Amino acid sequence: MSLAPHTALPAASRLLASLPQAVVLLEPGLRIASLNPAAEQFFGQSLRLLVGMPLREILTFSDQLLLERLDDYETPVSAREVVVTLKGKGARRIDINVAPVADTPGWQVLTIHDNTATEALGDDSGGPDNAVLRGPEIMAHEIKNPLAGIRGAAQLLARKIEDKDRALTELITLEVDRIANLIDQMQKLSRRTAPPVEPCNLHEAARRAINVMSAARGDAPERVGLVEEFDPSLPAVLGSPDALVQVIINLVANASEACAAEEAPRVTIRTRFASGLQLHTSDSGEPVRLPVELRVSDNGPGVEPAMRDHIFEPFVTTKKSGQGLGLPLVRKLVRDMNGRITHERDEEGGFTHFRVHLPLARETRSRSTRRRPAA
Repeated sequence: MSLAPHTALPAASRLLASLPQAVVLLEPGLRIASLNPAAEQFFGQSLRLLVGMPLREILTFSDQLLLERLDDYETPVSAREVVVTLKGKGARRIDINVAPVADTPGWQVLTIHDNTATEALGDDSGGPDNAVLRGPEIMAHEIKNPLAGIRGAAQLLARKIEDKDRALTELITLEVDRIANLIDQMQKLSRRTAPPVEPCNLHEAARRAINVMSAARGDAPERVGLVEEFDPSLPAVLGSPDALVQVIINLVANASEACAAEEAPRVTIRTRFASGLQLHTSDSGEPVRLPVELRVSDNGPGVEPAMRDHIFEPFVTTKKSGQGLGLPLVRKLVRDMNGRITHERDEEGGFTHFRVHLPLARETRSRSTRRRPAA
């Protein structure tokens, strides 16, 4: 497609700011000269603080040979699945590309793609870590057999009990189906496939999750300090109903355990509009707005500061008997729905917050319709 003569090209700085990939301009000596907003987000620091800093002080490369190749500013470098240590954020697995700047000796352009966030539970590389992460996939067949027996028993039981108790057998059947679907998703994680999304009522998913947990513990939400603060005006979000239930169950269960030792334990589930957030997706390249927020809060002591940047990584846990897969799975499910999840600690108020941001169903559908080519 050609541009009309009067159409001005966007400035290079605007193009760089629009890229979802981290882009860093390196001056001679591998010092940071400039970077785009995606790079600021990756490093967790602002442009003002990073300019002039040696790259080695922020990124530690496990492969010394790769660092030596970066010093050769005349040679392009491309590497996949590079393990680096990011200052203040721990280990990351990234893809990098470095190219010399034309007609400017010593200057280089570095692009970074962070694989850690999107591949924590699924990796086709076949490395040893991947074999460990596929443990649930290996056990899937053995788990599904007893699940089928439980489902059949619940259906038989439903024929023999009174109508007032039948809701519990229906709950068992629904949960068996949800767990079976979850196992199917775990089997597909290594292939990086996402479940289909559809318009979902977020509050229905939240109440279903609460009912499941209450039935499992044999108590009512009000007796365990569970508070609902729902905005009834929220429209449907685009997501997977079963995945939303699983996300909420995990977050509420973690929050309940975190504050269990408090004198008055309290867990709050809140929904609201949160305008201004957006996510760049690789599918369309267009930003997707995430205006709906689900927040799960608890008044427990919170995660240790040294672990806060790593809680979404596999096998990181503060529980003595924990597997460290709950929050990585939550993040995977949220990202499969084009959402995002964050964690923060409010020391002054004494609360820990997990926030899930999701796209609107109607807006996502309308964007998809606008991109559809004319017949």
